[in-house]
Amino acid sequence: MKDDLKFESIFLEILADLYDAEKQIIEALPKLIAEADSELLAGALQLHLDETKEQVVRLETIFERIGEQPGSGRSEAMLGLISEGEKSLGKFRKSPALDIALIASAQKVEHYELAAYGSACRLAEMLGQEDALELLQDTLEEERTADENLAEVAEGILTGDDAAAEDSGEEE
Repeated sequence: MKDDLKFESIFLEILADLYDAEKQIIEALPKLIAEADSELLAGALQLHLDETKEQVVRLETIFERIGEQPGSGRSEAMLGLISEGEKSLGKFRKSPALDIALIASAQKVEHYELAAYGSACRLAEMLGQEDALELLQDTLEEERTADENLAEVAEGILTGDDAAAEDSGEEE
């Protein structure tokens, strides 16, 4: 019984971290969209910005359903990832090199989210939080898709075949 309370506490900490992380992403993405050289990259980032806003709503729904508040903590990991990505803006002007740097930074963010949402899903399942699990799985799938889309855009930029990357992005 004591361990269940500890697991629930970990679950809430992960959710609070994700909530702040998503809010930081919403704040950072418009600047990255504006700096992107590739229209395809700007579009992929805009799509993810729109999804991220929905992900925040899902997290708020989870907190509401379990009778908790998101808290006021700061996701230090996300703060570091975003800060690292923003350094690229000063190193490169609008160019394919900047786009690749932005994609690398965005994929680091995605991989962090994949790990955190994966952990949250496992804990939700273990704690019998079926409603939360369903919402978290929806977001986890969006994060996987965003990571795959970014990889396709990067491949198109690196091979000079943006049209092929755009075609593959439209099929999804």
